[in-house]
Amino acid sequence: MPGESDHSVALANRIRMHSLRMIHTAQASHIGTCLSIADLLAVLYHDFLRVSPATLNAEDRDRFILSKGHGAAALYAVLAERGFFPIAELDSYNRDGSRLTGHASHHVPGVELSTGSLGHGLSVGAGLALAAKRLNLPYRTVVLLSDGELDEGSNWEAALFAGHHQLDRLVAIVDYNKIQSYGSVREVLDLEPLTDKWRAFRWYVTEIDGHQHDQIRSALNRIPSDSSQPSVLIAHTVKGKGVSYMEHQLAWHYKSPSQEQLRSALAELEAQP
Repeated sequence: MPGESDHSVALANRIRMHSLRMIHTAQASHIGTCLSIADLLAVLYHDFLRVSPATLNAEDRDRFILSKGHGAAALYAVLAERGFFPIAELDSYNRDGSRLTGHASHHVPGVELSTGSLGHGLSVGAGLALAAKRLNLPYRTVVLLSDGELDEGSNWEAALFAGHHQLDRLVAIVDYNKIQSYGSVREVLDLEPLTDKWRAFRWYVTEIDGHQHDQIRSALNRIPSDSSQPSVLIAHTVKGKGVSYMEHQLAWHYKSPSQEQLRSALAELEAQP
C-alpha cells in the first residue's frame, strides 16, 4: 500500500508539471522557484494544513501565505490539485482577465494574501498569529519565504516581533535554494550564519532537506516545538529541482522554457517514480 510520502511525492511531481506548462504557455518567469518549493507545498497541503475548499471561510482554518509571491504558479497548481478550483483553469495563468495572475492573488480561492512585493508576508503572518493567540483560536499560520527575500529588513522586524510575543503557532519556512534574482545569495548579500540569526530573534530553528518529504513532515508535526517560541524551518532546496538542466541555474529565475525544453522537462518528470 502506498504511504503518505508516496502520495505527497506524486503531488509534488504534478505541481512541477503544471507549473512548467503554465509558465511555458504564458511565456512567464520564475519556474526555478516553483520547482524548488513544490515538495514543501505538497507536504503542507497533503499532510499539514487544516484548510479545504469546504473550510475556506472557517474562523479556525489554518492560514498559509506565500510571501515569495512570484512562485504563484506552484501555489495555484497545488490549490487546483486539492480542489479549490478546477484544474482546467490553470490554462488561464497570467493571461489578460485571468484571476490567476503572475504573482499570488487573494482573488483566487485558497490564497489568503496577495503577495509579490517581497518582505510583507511574515509581517502579516505575525499579525494573524497574534490575533489567534489573543482570541484563543487554534489555527496555525505558515509563511513561506525566499532566501533572497530575507534581504528585506521588514522580515527581521517581524521576526523580532514574533519572538517577543511568543507566537508559538507561527511557522516560517525559508526556501533556501541559495540563488536570487541576480546571483547567488552568498554573492549578493550573504545570510550566514542563518540559523544563528533566527535563534537570536528567539525562534525555534530546524534545518531540513526541503525535498525529503519525511523530513518536512516530521519537522512540521513537531510544531509547536516550544510553547514560548515561533518556529522556522530552514529548508535547503535546489533551484529548478526535478529538471536536470534547470537545477542550480540562475537563468531559470527569469527564463521561460521553449516547446522543446518543456517536452524534455515533462519527459524527465514523467520518468520519475
